[in-house]
Amino acid sequence: MALKRMTLRDFVIVQELDLDLQAGFTVLTGETGAGKSILVDALQLALGARADTGVVREGAAQADVCAEFDCPDSLHAWLEEAGIDANDAILLRRRVDTQGKSRAWVNGTPATATQLRFLGDQLLDIHGQHAWQSLTRPESVRGLLDAYAGASLLELGACWTKWRADQKALQEARAAQASLLQERERLQWQIAELGKLAPAEDEWHELETQHRRLSHAQTLLESAQGALATLEDDESGTHASLTRAISLLQNQEQLEPEFGNMADILQSSLAQAGDVIRSLQAYLRHTDLDPDRLAALDARLSQWMTLARRYKRQPDELPALLQTWIAELRQLDAAADLDGLETAEAASAKAYHAAAKAVSQTRAKAAPRLSAAITRAMQGLGMAGGVFEVTVTKALEASAHGWDDIAFLVAGHPGATPRPIGKVASGGELSRISLAISVTTSELGTAPTLVFDEVDSGVGGAVAETVGRLMRQLGRNRQVLAVTHLPQVAACANHHLKVSKCRNAAGTTSTVLPVHGDDRVAEVARMLGGERATSTTLAHASEMLNLAGGTGEA
Repeated sequence: MALKRMTLRDFVIVQELDLDLQAGFTVLTGETGAGKSILVDALQLALGARADTGVVREGAAQADVCAEFDCPDSLHAWLEEAGIDANDAILLRRRVDTQGKSRAWVNGTPATATQLRFLGDQLLDIHGQHAWQSLTRPESVRGLLDAYAGASLLELGACWTKWRADQKALQEARAAQASLLQERERLQWQIAELGKLAPAEDEWHELETQHRRLSHAQTLLESAQGALATLEDDESGTHASLTRAISLLQNQEQLEPEFGNMADILQSSLAQAGDVIRSLQAYLRHTDLDPDRLAALDARLSQWMTLARRYKRQPDELPALLQTWIAELRQLDAAADLDGLETAEAASAKAYHAAAKAVSQTRAKAAPRLSAAITRAMQGLGMAGGVFEVTVTKALEASAHGWDDIAFLVAGHPGATPRPIGKVASGGELSRISLAISVTTSELGTAPTLVFDEVDSGVGGAVAETVGRLMRQLGRNRQVLAVTHLPQVAACANHHLKVSKCRNAAGTTSTVLPVHGDDRVAEVARMLGGERATSTTLAHASEMLNLAGGTGEA
């Protein structure tokens, strides 16, 4: 499983490039300024690196980068879950225009930069030429040891977040005790006052209706009595009039049949009038002025109005206001529950310390193994007798990463006491130590493709030969791509790509072509002795290739 093919269009100074890549160890070489790192930059863009207008070749509208990888079986489920076709290959494509706008695809399906970065972590492991700078940064040191140890900080981070939140809640509760007490007393007093009224939902509207009826009781009684008298009067009452009209129509029905229909209609009206009479009689029997009830309603309405004005609310809002205060008091009681908050803080602290202890133990077990592995790698990189030591000590303060201080110590010479790496190592030593770390950690990684971008800066001679052999050894099990300026490293490669810069009508462009046989000998000779190859440099280059690879062929 490896990087199979790359296609670049209008990327930096590359106008057009289609490049097939092989398994094993491949080097990229070229003159200074030819753009040896362009392929690495293109890979990083395809794998989700930040895009900007600088990647678009001058005069072009957009840059287009494609990278095709063999698809590991482990990624099939992730691809299907993301709605992306899971094939034998993964084709990543990234396009950036002159406005800095970027679009990305995975197997033809639009993808996000986050998805590209995830795939990049699974497919590729890049070691840059300035990797040594991270050796002096605590977070990088810790991350390197954790990655080597296989330590997961997810649970520890979650425990830390919970503990910090519980600490903050407890601190705020303690600091706010005085104000909480005042607020609680205010709410209790208001709830007690409004509680005496005990306003029921919809009670206000019912009170208004009853009060309006009782305050007009005299008028209502008089109206009912007048209506009843109008209906029941023996001479001119409506009931008597309807009865006479019905009788007159029925007496002449045999002469005018239509009178019968009219009489029937009036008969219905007479029945309805009788119902109204009986209802009015019942109303008068059960209705009186009831001044006591009216006075009680006046008093109740007055209580509602007084409290509504005091709290600047409409009377019908008082029931909801009371429930709001009760809920706020309940929240204050919970916030003031110091015992409960202290119990929660203690529990989250215990969980954090347990998780931190487990991570610390994992680090402590891995530190000697990492120390020994890097020390072994240093021996062949010009630091014979040197010692690399990873220390794990208790930090002054806990953090989301645990309670460990992790440091890299180094002794560059036999018998020397290991000291902090940034204080005792020179730039060349830092580069070699970084290379030793890169090789050591690469052997443990799972990414099928390793990229080394001039990590061999600052080394030469026999050390350079060791670097080349190490990378060739890595290439037996994984695909290794290395950008290098060292002929000793280039000679060890299974495959050799030469980056060249040329000028034409379209401007300056770079091309990448595989070199074999005499062309490869010439390129290694150039790396050995400058632009003009001599018989001496050509012979030396041929010898280096034969010793490293057997024939000097790619």
